Amino acid sequence: MATANPGMARGGHLYLQTNEARNSVVHYRRAPDGTLLDAGRVYTGGAGSGEFKPISGQESAPNAFEGAASVILSPDRRFLFVTNGGNNSVSSFAVAEDGGLTLVDCEPTGNPVMGKSGTAKSLAFSASKGILYVLHSFGPDHLRLMSVDREGQLTARKESYTVNTKDKTDRVPTMAVLSPDGKFLLVGTTFDQPIAHTGLYPDGSPILWVPTPDGKYRVIASNAPDPDGLIVFPVREDGALGTASFQDGKAGSPFYLAFLHSRPDTFIIGYAVGDGCAMATIDAKGKLNVGPLMKVDTSVGLPSELCWLAVSPDDQFVYATNFGYSYVSSFRINSKGLEIAKDPASPRVPGDGTARGLNTVVTSGPADSWVTPDGAFFYQIYGNAAKLIGYATQPDGSLTEMTRVEIPYNSSVGLAGF
Repeated sequence: MATANPGMARGGHLYLQTNEARNSVVHYRRAPDGTLLDAGRVYTGGAGSGEFKPISGQESAPNAFEGAASVILSPDRRFLFVTNGGNNSVSSFAVAEDGGLTLVDCEPTGNPVMGKSGTAKSLAFSASKGILYVLHSFGPDHLRLMSVDREGQLTARKESYTVNTKDKTDRVPTMAVLSPDGKFLLVGTTFDQPIAHTGLYPDGSPILWVPTPDGKYRVIASNAPDPDGLIVFPVREDGALGTASFQDGKAGSPFYLAFLHSRPDTFIIGYAVGDGCAMATIDAKGKLNVGPLMKVDTSVGLPSELCWLAVSPDDQFVYATNFGYSYVSSFRINSKGLEIAKDPASPRVPGDGTARGLNTVVTSGPADSWVTPDGAFFYQIYGNAAKLIGYATQPDGSLTEMTRVEIPYNSSVGLAGF
């Protein structure tokens, strides 16, 4: 079963980064019934972007970096790593047995900050090689590497890598994830040009269609239709990356990549503009095979901006966050692929009316999410509502709210825990 009995669930810990100008991590103690107790803040030593959203240039908006995995734990839970998007740095924390955090180090990624904010936003960690892969929203040096020693000290390496192509020199990646065998680093994308660079119409809506040299117009969403929205880098023995292959994500803006727990060659793709999910596999040579798209109900408006995923520990459910709809949808994983379980799986959470999705619908800006190791609880950030909401998962894929806590308005990103 994907859902454990909440009464039988164990407690644990949850970490969220505030992404404030003076960035910090909020440590929550998670009770056996799923409720959260604020155990205090620990400063990262770095800077967040605050309410400013560099990807769009908005002075105040949720989902600052249009990415995921800005807060991650090492597999042995000894260290917590956090991006500081405002000044392009990464912090490492030692994690105590009681879940408490001690800042170990904070080091720049090597990318300069251009303008009001940097964009370091996604992390992947190879424990066997002692290397962090740090992804930035803006390039051309989208990927930078950092060595991590046994004490959690960080050292920036000289290597840098891009997800740009010859014809697309301003792309926006979303997250980086290592294949479970550590042989490949996969990168998702959302835009071939960021909204901050294409601009806004007089009514404030984003410019999503741009002119091309041949006089035609094309949408800025990645992989729509050019088949190059998923990027696969081979990982060498020393942790450096080999030549990237640009592969077909099969739908618009393949934003989030989540590997299954028991099938290391299989992962789920969440599409921000494709409005659904697909199941995919990766073979020994890094070639991807993407299955059919399973779409959510898009009657609210297009796109849904389905941007974050959480896979239940037993690989039965995928919980998908729709930024533009202010709620979560769930998919059931079956022997053939994916099917809708509950859409929506949770009630819509209202914001304060100041944020809109690409579909122009007012949104509360749900972003990063996390599911507990026993599958009993699911937690979701709603930045524009300044809420972190916890749900009890149900056997049919629905979510029942059981707790909520206040979080910093619009800026908060990243969730990790145990």
